[in-house]
Amino acid sequence: MPSAFPSLDAFARDKLAGLDAAGLRRRLVPTRRTGGVGAERAGRPVVSFSCNDYLGLATHPAVVAAAREALERYGAGSGGSRLVTGNHPLFAELEAALAARKGHEAALVFGSGYLANLGITPALAGAGDLILIDELGHSCMWAGTRLAGARTLAFRHNDPAHLEALLARERGAARHALILTERVFSMDGDRAPVADILALAARFDAWTLVDDAHGLGVVGPDATAPLEMGTLSKALGSYGGYLCASRAVVDLLTSRARSFVYTTGLPPASAAAALAALAVIAAEPERAARPLALARRFTARLGLPEAESAVVPVQVGEAEAALALSRALEARGFLVVAIRPPTVPPGTARLRVAFSAAHAEPEVDALADALTDALADLRAVPQ
Repeated sequence: MPSAFPSLDAFARDKLAGLDAAGLRRRLVPTRRTGGVGAERAGRPVVSFSCNDYLGLATHPAVVAAAREALERYGAGSGGSRLVTGNHPLFAELEAALAARKGHEAALVFGSGYLANLGITPALAGAGDLILIDELGHSCMWAGTRLAGARTLAFRHNDPAHLEALLARERGAARHALILTERVFSMDGDRAPVADILALAARFDAWTLVDDAHGLGVVGPDATAPLEMGTLSKALGSYGGYLCASRAVVDLLTSRARSFVYTTGLPPASAAAALAALAVIAAEPERAARPLALARRFTARLGLPEAESAVVPVQVGEAEAALALSRALEARGFLVVAIRPPTVPPGTARLRVAFSAAHAEPEVDALADALTDALADLRAVPQ
């Protein structure tokens, strides 16, 4: 059937050709998770090191049972915005558990971590305010700053001295100031100096938002920010996002965070699964320690800098080289997806290796050996 808008299709094809030429086109690849860290692609089994299910809880029997019970009892969806259809009791229970976990008065659950960051920052900052964000902050944090309309400046990655200089220069002209960072950076796996940032925030009366999407349940506790957001979709094995803060802040966002007010609430099964996952984490502290231990086993075996989290980047450089390395590992039975610009800066394409409590030590060692061989083969090919 001919397109009703040929100019639109021409525009899309032209853009796709540019992405193809740069090795930056993204495609959906059918992949079936087969339990734990197993997956299947093109009919072949692979061990996945690309999944953010850091504690293996997405398939934990207690988590699955809780989701199934909620599904059968309450149905597949929540029916609308929580402010319209009413606040399901599971949400109140989940928010109380998250607030207790984070040591805050209250919490607010969003439809996803991305939606949380789209809603939090614009509800707290606007024209006349100052936002300072780590230059490697997640895309959704940057998206939230653009919606806020405040003066926004990036500080050098994990550099408190640069942050201090910006605060000293810019804070006086701003009504309010907001600092945005991640506890664990999703593409580099390194950790922010949260305590140092909070000390600066106290000096300059700046509010700090820490994105803990990749830290919750995986890295040990450190200094707690007044605004702690994260996701239910990684270590908790479910889906959704949240903010933990004071009761006053949570009450304000309940009325002012547009990505909360105008979005359908989570399915009850997702809330129930996250609640069950929090209970497993509390009961099994050894599970939380395992991903970091495996990541450090991997970095030691390859002579890489010691892992700070469950995420280990293997820098490659150009996008095509990262794709070739990913394909070589898949041929050896490992799923490790290539990460390319604009997700990471130009020239820093990489493999992002994510470790789970469900991985076994021999699987980690086998990946390290396969990566060593694949890198040697890649370097032997004339560029």
